[in-house]
Amino acid sequence: MTQDRPEGIRDYDAPAGGWGAVKALAQTIKRQQILVQGPSTLLRANQPEGFDCPGCAWPDPKHTSSFEFCENGAKAITWESTSRRVGPEFFAEHTVSSLWLQSDHWLEDQGRLTHPVRYNAALDRFEPVEWQDAFDDIGTRLGALDTPDEAEFYTSGRTSNEAAFLYQLFVRNFGTNNFPDCSNMCHEATSVGLPQSIGIGKATVTLEDFDHTDLIISMGHNPGTNHPRMMTTLREVARRGAKIIVFNPMKERALERFEAPQSPLEMLALTSTPIATTYLQVKVGGDAAALSGVCKALLSLEERARVLDLSPVLDHTFIESHTTGYAALVAGLGALSWTEIERVSGLSRQALEEVAEVYAQAKATIVCYGMGVTQHRTGTTNVQQIANLLLLRGNMGRLGAGISPLRGHSNVQGDRTVGISERPTEAFLDRLRDVFGFEPPRRHGHSVVEAIAAMRDGQSKAIVCLGGNLAIASSDPQACFDAFEKVGLAVHIATKLNRTHLLTKGTCYLLPCLGRTDLDVQASGKQRVTVEDSMSMVHASSGFLTPPSDQLRSEPAIVAGIAKATLGLRSVVDWDALVEDYDRIRDLIEAILPDFEDFNVRVRQPGGFQLPNSAQQRIWKTASGKATFHALTQLEERGATDDPQVLRLTSVRSHDQYNTTIYGLDDRYRGVFGRRDVLFLNEAELTRLGMKEGDVVDVRTALANSRADRVVQGLMLVRHDLPDGCCASYYPESQPLIALEHHDPQSKTPAYKSVPVRIVAAASGRALPITVDRAGVMGRTSVG
Repeated sequence: MTQDRPEGIRDYDAPAGGWGAVKALAQTIKRQQILVQGPSTLLRANQPEGFDCPGCAWPDPKHTSSFEFCENGAKAITWESTSRRVGPEFFAEHTVSSLWLQSDHWLEDQGRLTHPVRYNAALDRFEPVEWQDAFDDIGTRLGALDTPDEAEFYTSGRTSNEAAFLYQLFVRNFGTNNFPDCSNMCHEATSVGLPQSIGIGKATVTLEDFDHTDLIISMGHNPGTNHPRMMTTLREVARRGAKIIVFNPMKERALERFEAPQSPLEMLALTSTPIATTYLQVKVGGDAAALSGVCKALLSLEERARVLDLSPVLDHTFIESHTTGYAALVAGLGALSWTEIERVSGLSRQALEEVAEVYAQAKATIVCYGMGVTQHRTGTTNVQQIANLLLLRGNMGRLGAGISPLRGHSNVQGDRTVGISERPTEAFLDRLRDVFGFEPPRRHGHSVVEAIAAMRDGQSKAIVCLGGNLAIASSDPQACFDAFEKVGLAVHIATKLNRTHLLTKGTCYLLPCLGRTDLDVQASGKQRVTVEDSMSMVHASSGFLTPPSDQLRSEPAIVAGIAKATLGLRSVVDWDALVEDYDRIRDLIEAILPDFEDFNVRVRQPGGFQLPNSAQQRIWKTASGKATFHALTQLEERGATDDPQVLRLTSVRSHDQYNTTIYGLDDRYRGVFGRRDVLFLNEAELTRLGMKEGDVVDVRTALANSRADRVVQGLMLVRHDLPDGCCASYYPESQPLIALEHHDPQSKTPAYKSVPVRIVAAASGRALPITVDRAGVMGRTSVG
């Protein structure tokens, strides 16, 4: 007999994908009221003459099929192309105070913004404003700052290359490098750690490499939800007999078995493809220990091969010719005890040795990883241990082998490439100076956590957000809300309403922009923008839908309007001319970045082109000129404790979610329906703590010297397959548990994936709808 489970929780035994995905897609189209245009819109996603999906950054295949979208990509597309509208009538009916009481899902679900608006404090409402009036006022307020460094300029990863390039050009002409960016919160550990190891902070593989690999090691990601088009590739790899080894704390359905919606045979026969050949549930925070265990076992295999006069396990020719730091790595691994490796990783020595055996036999290996690796206090170290593993067998710069960080937003990598960086290189700044004739600022600017701290502490007094939902996406909403309420100017360039927009104590503007699916017509005609995927492919994106309002402007046009009003005679370019024809923007990108040679010609080719990748050519742009091994200096994350009452919490996204956007309240593959107020942990932990599934608890941070309001109240316990000592809850609801200072010291990536917590019986005794106090406390009250 099936055990009764709490309301909204049930066993889900179906594979990922399949008819469940088809049903969810139909419901999404219906919910967004686009039954007529929805299907035709989806068929133009990720096509050569269509638009790039505003979801994940997984690359497009060289061939095109009848459709190149996935369930969650379809949710992102229909969410943007919805028929619902948020215009002047909506704001006339709703005060900001009343909007604050609504859920984040409700706010975004109201539809597309249609008019520029400015907050009126006397009426507690947003009111329409003319575009030029908005630009002039924003320019005046930015110009009145004591120094440009008192302003922050945030960028979301959905921003196109063209808009991002104009943005950085404007801001550097203005005089600051304060570029907090969404990549600071996800793969910054990659951007910092990989250049130290291999000289470039990007994937060294292409989609073609997956056709030639015989081993994939998958770490810290959930492709079925966060980049589902990857499942087609993993299915093909699995079906041709290559091995897939998974390291992940949670059992994720898509990494177990997948039913391809594009396969009529699987769909009609109700069959599926097993994905992982080995699934190892590493403890939260145990990634570096697990990787070190595999490397240590690999060295033992090498020693055995030497003694028995067998073929070497390591690629000594590659190590000697292309690397440095090998001796230090060997010494460091030798000093690690298996007892400690097992304790921290939660995996047995035997299991890690078996992984090493498989790896030693593989001819070509790719390691894929996501934010489960990077969003730790040891994020940079974790990334470098992956590089170590690959370098030991020369799995860099050859067919079917390499490293593959799985980026989130569709152009989070591209905006970095074209200059959105708080720590720009001297070479990039020199090119700006030489091409545009002004001296750009050289001092490093603020990342996200630094920007929030500067705003909170009164050092930064204005912020412009090119997309995003920064106060909710960042760690520590207590600090974020306080920060936004202290600035004198907040400007949001956005497609939809979100909670950050409601932080309105100073002058606040919402400026509606075109989305990826919208037709963009400027003086020279229809425009296209470009994006870069996770594997350095740059391709064009052309929307075709009639915009929600004739008041909308493109992101390049809005950036140019603010730039003109702010810079005046200091401006180094003709902003109007650049907006008239985006080819002119691409010409400037090419002038600054030689890798974009013949940009306008090559981007018109179907599928676009790949940017040069030095590590693919075994050219190592490191300080030493060689790939560098980095010995592990810290096996366990700081803040770890032997207290059995302290668990390690990792934040997760639901299947009805993309970043902070909540499409619905279901998490199908984990068996959660109609709710998000849950805390996952295993049966053994429930028993040990004297609790049971369905109990309602409060979760408090166990970080040292932490403030008393670091608590999330009223979560219901749900039994789930997790390692001992670990628990999981949804992001962003878990954000209040994370201090702004709880981040990787090298990359400043917040440690969303490893938070020490204590669980206590709920003070209220029952689960309640979530709200967010205006002072910055997420919790549960009787107000929904």
